Amino acid sequence: MRDWITSASRTFVSGWTLMSTSGEYPHSPSHIRSHILFITIIINLTICTISLPCFGQENGHIRINGYVRDSDGNPIELAIVQVKNTLNGTTTNDKGFYSLSVAAGDSLSLIYSCLGYNKAERIIPVASHDMRLNVQMNALSFNLGEVAVTAQRRQLTSVETLQTGQIKFLPDPTGGSIESLIVTHTGVSSSNELSSQYSVRGGSYDENIVYVNGLEVFRPLLIRSGQQEGLSFVNPDMTEEVKFTAGGFEAKYGDKMSSVLDITYKKPQELEGSASISLLGASTYVGSSSGKLSQVTGLRYKTSRALLKTLDTDGDYDPVFIDIQTYMTFTISPKWEVNFLGNLASNTFTFKPQARKTSFGTTDSITNFKVDFAGQEKDRFQTQFGAITMKYRHNENREAAIQASVFNSMEAESYDIAGKYTYEDQPDNGSFSPFSTGYYHEHARNRLHAIVTNIGHFASIRAGSNTIQWGANTQWERINDRISEWEKRDSLGYSIPHREDGVYVTSNLYSDNEVSGLRLSTYLQDAWKFRSRHGLFTILSGIRGSYWTYNREFIFSPRFSIGFIPNFDQNFTLRAAAGVYYQPPFYKELRQINVDDDGNRHIKLNKKLKSQRSIHLIIGGDYVFKLMDRNYKFATELYYKKLDNLNPYTINNVKLYYYGENCATGYAAGADFKFFGEFVPGTDSWINLSLMKAEQNIRGNKHIPFPNNPGYSISLYFSDYFPSYKHLTLHLRGMLSGRLPITPPYQGYEQGYHHTTPYRRVDIGISYQLAGRKGTIMERYFLRQFKSICLGLDIFNLFDMQNINSYLWITDYQSRSLAVPNYLTGRQLNLRLLAEF
Repeated sequence: MRDWITSASRTFVSGWTLMSTSGEYPHSPSHIRSHILFITIIINLTICTISLPCFGQENGHIRINGYVRDSDGNPIELAIVQVKNTLNGTTTNDKGFYSLSVAAGDSLSLIYSCLGYNKAERIIPVASHDMRLNVQMNALSFNLGEVAVTAQRRQLTSVETLQTGQIKFLPDPTGGSIESLIVTHTGVSSSNELSSQYSVRGGSYDENIVYVNGLEVFRPLLIRSGQQEGLSFVNPDMTEEVKFTAGGFEAKYGDKMSSVLDITYKKPQELEGSASISLLGASTYVGSSSGKLSQVTGLRYKTSRALLKTLDTDGDYDPVFIDIQTYMTFTISPKWEVNFLGNLASNTFTFKPQARKTSFGTTDSITNFKVDFAGQEKDRFQTQFGAITMKYRHNENREAAIQASVFNSMEAESYDIAGKYTYEDQPDNGSFSPFSTGYYHEHARNRLHAIVTNIGHFASIRAGSNTIQWGANTQWERINDRISEWEKRDSLGYSIPHREDGVYVTSNLYSDNEVSGLRLSTYLQDAWKFRSRHGLFTILSGIRGSYWTYNREFIFSPRFSIGFIPNFDQNFTLRAAAGVYYQPPFYKELRQINVDDDGNRHIKLNKKLKSQRSIHLIIGGDYVFKLMDRNYKFATELYYKKLDNLNPYTINNVKLYYYGENCATGYAAGADFKFFGEFVPGTDSWINLSLMKAEQNIRGNKHIPFPNNPGYSISLYFSDYFPSYKHLTLHLRGMLSGRLPITPPYQGYEQGYHHTTPYRRVDIGISYQLAGRKGTIMERYFLRQFKSICLGLDIFNLFDMQNINSYLWITDYQSRSLAVPNYLTGRQLNLRLLAEF
């Protein structure tokens, strides 16, 4: 019957097509023919879909499929599902789904196995029809007193899934951010605790791309100091999963040269939430699920007033940073869903400086620098972001989506600050240099408005051991800036510089520019996962292409990586990656400073600027082992990056000043080492060591270090608890990195540079759980309904180390410059209270 209907429908379509083309029905409307053809195709597809299971059974086979998950409900990838005592088997995909064809008959047994999990067996009494069989696998565990220890996830690609459960306990001067966790991982360095920006393997802050639920997010462009920066876009309360890669990433990730941070927000299954308050601000979030709609909404408030009070400059600090985010998912049907991500952020920074006292130098020669201020600074950064995604999931192996997003940023930076300064050496020998006193005045009225719109499509299909992904994106951007800033210096009555025909400012900068353009990008990649007699392989290969209408440049980026777990010792994981990565210019990179005959600096946009290029070569591996009945992992990666077509830059605090031209080449090479494990039973801790060398050749000047080349970086995260009182826990974060090269304002590295001091910092946090665990002091009251209530005490900069982020440059009447260090924050206490339900 089925064959007859299929044959008849095909004959009907053929006949209709023949009659239509032969003219037998010349007056039939074309839309009627299209409708009939469409209905006929749907009938055929429906018949085929219905008949497939019957066809399989007619040939003596049935299909068994389902999901393999761990005890927390997370999918287990690459689990082996095999018919017992046979070679018939398959593996699960990245969502834990499997599908296996078996011979119909009496009973059979399925064996589920995966590295790091206990084997599971399911017996099917009668295998007579297709069925779905979901299985839960428990991680390998062993007991150490009351502490359960589980196996660790294996990393087969350059993308590492980070453990985020400890973020809420992490002593973080930024008030709690995902980035504070990122800087404790290999290859990542940061030299400013007030900023969430970071450098990866010598790259600039702009070389890191951030995704939230597959959408690229942006940050304000006028930020020049960590005090102004405010809140990071990523809300840690709403975060479900964090993935990070320091290089060698796959083609689906965009065009950046250093790293990718990939964030996935939660989809709650029930009512949940939390609220926290501290001296640095407050936050709250609520997640819920009701039928077809799930949502998670977070509100954050941050003020770093108490922390800024530890700076050398005394004054009235009034930073107010607020943002609200929501992520909603509406399930239209089992195959269709719509997601919405929205963010509103308002960051304002007001500062009225009063006085400053800074001592610097060596023990034999100490210089005291004092300033009395007048004036104030007012900055405002307001951003809005909205995105909608519509997903269609045909089945577990096929899905597609379209998405659209808009980012809008309105930024204003205004300051008029004058300072009268004096400095002297100690001990006082009774003589003063001619530049012992002076006066300076800084002025700025900067405005910027940016709009970035994206429309894109992505899809994936799983065919056997291959997962093919592709996508395309269109991005339109328009940025307007109005920059007007200048600085005047005066030493002993001499305005610097001094001219016979008038008085001129020391430096100035003006801009009145607009840039707009359309970026087109597309990618195609394949992930091939298979097992052989040698072990488990994961091969990722892909290509990416982009075109920007502003500079009329097309870039092509092939990328490849391979991961391998050998059968001879499955404690080893080996991986390698290679690829070509580009950094297309954005607004800041296009800015080129030109100096006219009068010494005035004007910003012009270099329309001929091309993309920077980096060729990555990476090899690395992991080794997991047990020591004293505890799980440990040692990981290492060696990398080399060949860099050309570079657009050099200098750094002042966190603001980057680009040369605005492709005038340099360079390289970055190094090794990263990570030791991860249970230094204390039942807790995760790690220590990292990164060694690197990154140099550039600027206009023929060789061996110039990159601005973010510390040479070495050591970071650690350590957690502990009191064995007899586990409600009391300790969390410690430490960082040590080498000196960074720095130049005076508007001066390139070719004219020489100085070095900052090494960055050294230790933050410690102590938490006491009041409710949510057996034996807590509040378990007998109504508060036991909370998942957790914790009271914490943080000590930032435990050893009160003086770190230098930038310099204030003063000049005498002979144009000699003196660099006065701008020290970062000192020791500070922070109290916090966290409640989860």
